[in-house]
Amino acid sequence: MVRKILHFDLDAFYCAVEEQRHPELKGTPFAVGGRPERRGVVSSCSYAARRFGVRSAMGMAQAVRLCPELRVLPPDMREYGQVSGRVMEILHSVTPLVEQLSIDEAFLEVTERAEYASELARGLQTQVEERLGLPSSLGGATNKLVAKIATDVGKASVQTGDYPRAIQVVPPGREAEFLAPLPVDALWGVGPRTRERLAAMGIEKVSDVLAAPVEELAQQFGKLGRDLQRQAQGVDQRPVVTEREAKSISQETTFAQDVVDTETLRRALRLQAGQIGTRLRRAGLAARTVNLKIRWTDFTTQTRQTTPSQPVVDEEEIYRIAVDLLASNRSEGTPVRLIGVGCSGLVPATKQMSIFDMAADPAARAKEDQLNEAVKGLRKRFGADAIRRGSDL
Repeated sequence: MVRKILHFDLDAFYCAVEEQRHPELKGTPFAVGGRPERRGVVSSCSYAARRFGVRSAMGMAQAVRLCPELRVLPPDMREYGQVSGRVMEILHSVTPLVEQLSIDEAFLEVTERAEYASELARGLQTQVEERLGLPSSLGGATNKLVAKIATDVGKASVQTGDYPRAIQVVPPGREAEFLAPLPVDALWGVGPRTRERLAAMGIEKVSDVLAAPVEELAQQFGKLGRDLQRQAQGVDQRPVVTEREAKSISQETTFAQDVVDTETLRRALRLQAGQIGTRLRRAGLAARTVNLKIRWTDFTTQTRQTTPSQPVVDEEEIYRIAVDLLASNRSEGTPVRLIGVGCSGLVPATKQMSIFDMAADPAARAKEDQLNEAVKGLRKRFGADAIRRGSDL
């Protein structure tokens, strides 16, 4: 059976969420990110702002110079995370074979569905917009590589100045033909330096990769050279990896500006732990190991982990462990650029006992278990954001 893979991507996700909260922003140039006077960076920008040359990852000061009337909004990662959870629930209603790549992006394996990939893509796009008011773009193909590139090509081909809402499907057997005219950096693994080295060999388009002797590519780039040949042919055998099959589940946040406030870091960890807990419960998994990832202002990255006495699935346990790792590996006031929580060593979940249970009062333990079960029930019935802690408000 020919595989059917969809790549789903929310269009300018942060901006779309902010327009729902602030309808007056629609059609205006605005950006989500850090303040320009604090060396902030653009996390996302509206399509009206893009007409002035504003782009993601650009310094906010430069963005304001390009577009003096640009309105700058601080990112609300908690809100974005909760909305993302609702989107992923819709994707899982289409197929259980969902591989979440980030807060706004996922692959779906829909081979077993009878509908054409274009029909499924259109239906999913409509459902997300009608239920959540969020625009999205999708690519479809026989594999993950071509489906992802199809999304990018589809979005680039829309010149309306608004959310692209693109759908691009590559028919089976047409993969190499579709890829051939694209620039070589459309392929995975081709960054600026590799692109320059390929250009020096006369390779600028994907079709040039196909024409190049594979031995020469392998000699110049090693394993990457052979991978580029296969990619140029439109070949990609990687499966869609669901949460149950994944070796780890993680969430991370890159701040628009470096964060020194410990409470802000803890709030980010609580949000991430909540998202991971939801994903673990949905997949029926528990984690043997919890790790903390920190990137400092000099871009060095530190990872620390701990293995509890028994596998964890409860978000409170994950949060407690992450906070302890933060406290033991960061001096108060040290600025942080990125922070993330990950869980690995995934195993089927059983009823979890808190690591504090041995010392806890039995009545208090029973009360805490009852509370946790009630919270889980509410979230399962009404959504991940149905109930929130007062400390997060």
